[in-house]
Amino acid sequence: MKLNSLRDLYVGELKDLHDAEARLVKALPKMSKAAASPELRTAFDHHLEETRTHADRLARIFERMGESPKGGKCKGIEAIIDEGEDVMEHDAPAAVSDAALISAAQRLEHYEIASYGTAYTFARRLGLDHDARLLEETLREEKEADKKLTTLAESYINEEAKSAR
Repeated sequence: MKLNSLRDLYVGELKDLHDAEARLVKALPKMSKAAASPELRTAFDHHLEETRTHADRLARIFERMGESPKGGKCKGIEAIIDEGEDVMEHDAPAAVSDAALISAAQRLEHYEIASYGTAYTFARRLGLDHDARLLEETLREEKEADKKLTTLAESYINEEAKSAR
């Protein structure tokens, strides 16, 4: 893909995000199944539904632009998901495993927050106000998911993990 303009860069960023969301739709059910905490499972299940909505928003942006979402490969998300899958393979006490899942999930969220923030900024600079509103909505939801994970970790999961043997 040529990068001759900010629009080219924007489209490339959107393709990466589209690929990232598709990968997360596959990864989140595995994370939910691996979670011992019912609250963490619920958080993963809720975010799976949001992730599907995020993918739909991206599809609407691509359709409006007359572009295909195909061709992106988000190596960053791919690597973070691989690390999360490694965590799920460890034999660990439930609370330790849940703390590790939260850690992996927050790395995913932080990557998405950075990526959606960048795409939002590009859309604004390009005068694509409709895109910017959709991206800002997703960015807000990603930040909320990160806060929810922090709350779960701080409320009891990390404390239980600290006491595990």
